[in-house]
Amino acid sequence: MNLYPIIRPLLFRLDPEQAHHLTLQALQIGYRLGITARVFPSPVSRPCKLMGLEFPNRVGLAAGLDKNGDYIDALAALGFGFLEIGTVTPRPQPGNPPPRLFRLPRARAIINRMGFNNKGVDHLVSQAKRARFRGILGINIGKNFDTPLERAADDYLLCMRKVYPVAGYITLNISSPNTPGLRNLQQRDSFSTLIGPLKEEQSHLQSRYGRYVPLVVKIAPDLEPDEIATMADLLSEYGIDAVIATNTTLDHRLVEQLPHGTEQGGVSGAPLRQRSTRVIEQLSTALDGRLPVIGAGGILSGKDACEKIAAGASLIQIYTGLIYTGPSLIREITEQLVQYPDLQ
Repeated sequence: MNLYPIIRPLLFRLDPEQAHHLTLQALQIGYRLGITARVFPSPVSRPCKLMGLEFPNRVGLAAGLDKNGDYIDALAALGFGFLEIGTVTPRPQPGNPPPRLFRLPRARAIINRMGFNNKGVDHLVSQAKRARFRGILGINIGKNFDTPLERAADDYLLCMRKVYPVAGYITLNISSPNTPGLRNLQQRDSFSTLIGPLKEEQSHLQSRYGRYVPLVVKIAPDLEPDEIATMADLLSEYGIDAVIATNTTLDHRLVEQLPHGTEQGGVSGAPLRQRSTRVIEQLSTALDGRLPVIGAGGILSGKDACEKIAAGASLIQIYTGLIYTGPSLIREITEQLVQYPDLQ
């Protein structure tokens, strides 16, 4: 029985951040009491191998829901094929002042300007070590807001060194619209300056720990076609293992007429769907199979997930869809993806 349609109106009466924390705490309690498995049946399992990793299914949790790794086991119990936690920064930071998270129910959308609020990388690593979860744990890393852009590599390197022993893969968030200047790291020269040292460090860490942890880059949906083509070449040139397309959009045209629609921040949910799918399609064409694409952005149904796969994604990630549809979305998507039996 899907209880979420009954619970959601109650949650939507609360402040969005309050509802966020309350939901995670409830999931934690449900997990500890053994209720989660009974309420949310296991999704269809169709394992696949990408980046040298074995995924039990293709549906992952996008970064941002569990920024600090405080709820890893509770979220894993919902049936995700993989989890991505973070974004985490070297030092703890409060993020932008509230209010900074807004629901737009008529558009099935969210606007956020959270600003990488997190407890710092040391806390996240401690939580990852404590978790019982032994599946694929992606860790999304970024820079502190007050670190100059020309020294961004220092922050990413520090985070990378600390999370490497506990990460299944590491995502470089260079596309959040809520840290000033961060998206400039997607430009050719800045990207090269950042990625070169990280790939070199990845090799050193592989030797040190005896295991290869893939590097993934998350890009924005607001890139122009020529920028997407350039990004595809750079990702391939530097041996990046996968790319997540996409982050939230700064284009508010589809929501600006709604309450909160003009709030500053990135838009996620249904209004992002077509834009992110278009980027996935263009990126997949430009990459021509050189590395896999992980699709994210506006996935609120199994049909939406299939659209991402048809555009060229090999895995998908959800976040806003969970808020509007609930955890049953995981099973719905895995059942829909059965129509792609030969998907690589």
